[in-house]
Amino acid sequence: MHNKSSQMPSASNVSRLAVPVRELHAGHREAILEHFLQLEDEDRRLRFGTQTPNEVIEHYVGSLDFNKDAIFAVFDEDLKIIGLAHLAYLPKQEKQHRAAEFGVSVLESARHQGVGSALLERAAVHSRNTLVETLYVHCLANNASMMRLAQKVGMRVEFAYGDADAYLKLEPATPATLVKEAANKQWGDFDYALKSNLKNSSAAWCWFLGRKTAAL
Repeated sequence: MHNKSSQMPSASNVSRLAVPVRELHAGHREAILEHFLQLEDEDRRLRFGTQTPNEVIEHYVGSLDFNKDAIFAVFDEDLKIIGLAHLAYLPKQEKQHRAAEFGVSVLESARHQGVGSALLERAAVHSRNTLVETLYVHCLANNASMMRLAQKVGMRVEFAYGDADAYLKLEPATPATLVKEAANKQWGDFDYALKSNLKNSSAAWCWFLGRKTAAL
């Protein structure tokens, strides 16, 4: 019989994963679109580098390739995405190391809670384990939140023509990074399942109480 404790992240790993991050698949495309459409105009400009109308966002979300890139998210209790990261693998040039670009957005109501940091850490570990050697962030130079996040993890930031490029040289994968990503995945999946069960239970009770009230 399996020991339940072996099915869950260890206490030490959970303590470092206060913000659960889940990797997404194509079935989350609608939730991703909903997240981006909730961003205010200025947040869209900072995330995409320019003013971005709904139709452009819809095209971007529709073109996401979940088999090629990695998409990570943080969910609230209603399973709404409050933080989203896109790890896009860059085309590998001859004699160049593999690289990926990181883009992130966090709803205003979820800021200053470690969501962006958790997404970046998750993406960095995943990058190491998929043989990425350089992680890039390209954003507007006045994107103070992104700059703070990049500098917090030791990224080198370079400015040119109103834009900023930050990059982080990654160490090769180790057994520790493989275990850490497994714990990340397990913790993110567990959090999502728990919130899903609570949401379904709440909906069931609302339906039951509504039927009971109507019958009186």
